Amino acid sequence: MLLFIGGAEIVIVLLFIIMFFGSKKIPEIARGIGKGIREVRDASNEIKKEIRESANSVNDDLDLEK
Repeated sequence: MLLFIGGAEIVIVLLFIIMFFGSKKIPEIARGIGKGIREVRDASNEIKKEIRESANSVNDDLDLEK
């Protein structure tokens, strides 16, 4: 979908954002979005870590039974 957005459309969207939020609020919004993305990434990595540990535990248990 983003492949169909050209340079002119991006400029228009950026101007709309500046007019709507004001130039002083944009850094705060970007910072908040960055923190949110970081939290989601950290949670995702933690879930992946727990799944790997559980899989390794199951594999270890199966190896002991043999």
